[in-house]
Amino acid sequence: MPYDVTVIGSGPGGYIAAIRAAQLGFKTAIIEKYPALGGTCLNVGCIPSKALLDSSEHYHNATHKFKIHGIEIKGMEIDLAQMNRRKDGVVKQMNGGVDYLMKKNKIDVFIGHGSFATANSIKITSADGEQTIATKNTIIATGSKPASIPGVAIDKKRIITSTEALNLPEIPKHLIVIGGGVIGMELGSVYGRLGSKVSVVEFMDSIIPTMDKSLGKELQKSLKGLGFDFYLNHKVKTVGTKGKKVTVLAENSNGEELSIEGDYCLMAVGRKPFTEGLGLENVGLKTDEKGRVPVDKHLQTVVPGIYAIGDVITGAMLAHKAEEEGVFVAETIAGQKPHINYNLIPGVVYTWPEVASVGQTEEQLKETGIKYKSGSFPYKANGRAVASMDTDGFAKVLSHTDTDEILGVHIIGPRAADVIGEAVVAMEYRASAEDIGRISHAHPTFSEALKEAALAATDKRALNF
Repeated sequence: MPYDVTVIGSGPGGYIAAIRAAQLGFKTAIIEKYPALGGTCLNVGCIPSKALLDSSEHYHNATHKFKIHGIEIKGMEIDLAQMNRRKDGVVKQMNGGVDYLMKKNKIDVFIGHGSFATANSIKITSADGEQTIATKNTIIATGSKPASIPGVAIDKKRIITSTEALNLPEIPKHLIVIGGGVIGMELGSVYGRLGSKVSVVEFMDSIIPTMDKSLGKELQKSLKGLGFDFYLNHKVKTVGTKGKKVTVLAENSNGEELSIEGDYCLMAVGRKPFTEGLGLENVGLKTDEKGRVPVDKHLQTVVPGIYAIGDVITGAMLAHKAEEEGVFVAETIAGQKPHINYNLIPGVVYTWPEVASVGQTEEQLKETGIKYKSGSFPYKANGRAVASMDTDGFAKVLSHTDTDEILGVHIIGPRAADVIGEAVVAMEYRASAEDIGRISHAHPTFSEALKEAALAATDKRALNF
């Protein structure tokens, strides 16, 4: 008897799609090429990086802030091996959680490489041999892998990707980060807090360039306080190694050359869809120029019954975007009418201060000619932030000049990743800036900064600044 739904890939998009399909009564299978479920996010991405970010932040606070709090610590040392063991323990616990969910929802798990034999049969190749399963519907959820720059060879020893950066045997003396996006800033922060000198080489004129420019400017200022050096508007020409040294040669927009020498170079120029070996040609599917699988508004490919979600299709490469798409496809197969508002998928950078954004940026509003008002509130005027010594950053609300509907919210500050959820809910219900400004927020909390920014966007009447 064929499966109703087969999912290839067990990352957040894949395993959530499988769970929702099973909840809807479908006989469901999931195929994962690696021994542990959870995909990049759980094993070598979101979860382990956040574990290291938290550990490094504890160390940074202990060395730089505890004394001000009246806490004296002497003889403190970094045990990097233990830090990595804790991180690995977090990953293992999450792996176990996904395993449990598969059993709970009676989802059949196949460990091996899945590829299309035909549109309704999937070949699974593993160390134990090959087998083929029949399926009515298939969801491609194979995710992405680190991208590189043409001509730069990643040796995984000195020239590394995010995967190797999560398991370094030592704290770099000088970490060179190529790429000023989310991955580079997060992992750069980990080692910057632990004492590494960090140099960032970015092709664009701003770090986190896909977000509102004011956020990149503020984050850059904060990270400079951590000892980061930034080389914006620089194109990397070569990266070479000699023994334990890495040399990056770049040039700016004026053609002036820059040479930086360090002991590790993190290639953080983004990720690319992982679609190799899927046997797409066997079912008449082709990827686009960026390696993505084309889909329609229902996330279905040109082959009926074959869908694709997450990093292998167009859009932001975000775990929570993939999760929403996994649910969307399962419910679509069930005949329901789900909906995803891609404008309201929030983006987050887990540095400290955190950065979070939803909706349109000021740059986008200006480009499209939409009339808007802007209101900002600094965390230095927020009581909770002052009490916790987390005063870097601000909250910014953009609302329509005529209707006051919230068009975008951009936050850099403590717990921005959590505060942004309020903005997402408000925007889903098409709230106005005045709506948020008139809602009672507990005092003192970080979320009050959002309230004050919303008030400032209405008629410039923030109450506490």
